[in-house]
Amino acid sequence: MPKFPEPPSVADLQSLGPECRIAPAGFTLGRIFMRGGPHPADWSGFRHWGPTQSRFDHHELSASGTPCDQTRGIQYSAGPDGAGALATCAAEVFQLTRVINRKAGAPWFCVFGTVRSLSLLDLTGRWPTRAGASAAIATGPRARARRWSVAIYDAYPTIDGLIYRSSMAGDAEVVALFERAGAAMPLRPDFHRALDDPALQRPLLDAAAAIGYDLV
Repeated sequence: MPKFPEPPSVADLQSLGPECRIAPAGFTLGRIFMRGGPHPADWSGFRHWGPTQSRFDHHELSASGTPCDQTRGIQYSAGPDGAGALATCAAEVFQLTRVINRKAGAPWFCVFGTVRSLSLLDLTGRWPTRAGASAAIATGPRARARRWSVAIYDAYPTIDGLIYRSSMAGDAEVVALFERAGAAMPLRPDFHRALDDPALQRPLLDAAAAIGYDLV
């Protein structure tokens, strides 16, 4: 039996039930987002266009079978563990080129604390195995992982997102928040700077060294 098969039906997932981790209000998250490019974002926004190639996009395709704008939205962030949120975010965001580009797409980094608790399906424990998969849900084919995310979203209407381990950042915990978590976003972030801001020069040099990426 494969370790990362197609997802079970929504009914089967509902019968199985979720195993959630409750992240309390004040849970600290960090993210790198692009203020430019094809899908510009702000620090607290959710991307409603999709699905893209990102692992846990739960978007539905249009009637013609293409990505589209919709009510479903996703936000990817780094949790408080690992070598630091900045290094974890950089490892994830720039993994295709392994170059931290401080200009292209106008990347910014922010850190914020949630204003309410989050219910996150825990993919770091035994739930993937109970559901018929394995830890490969976070490392296997992305298209299949997106189908799992769609099924999970449909089966568990009260969860805010997923918590899992980054395959690019030493198993640091990362979070995919569904648009349901929008009310957990604070009015303002604790930290909010462009990657080319001088304040991030030293932290980015350290992050690049930690993950073996170039910095330009």
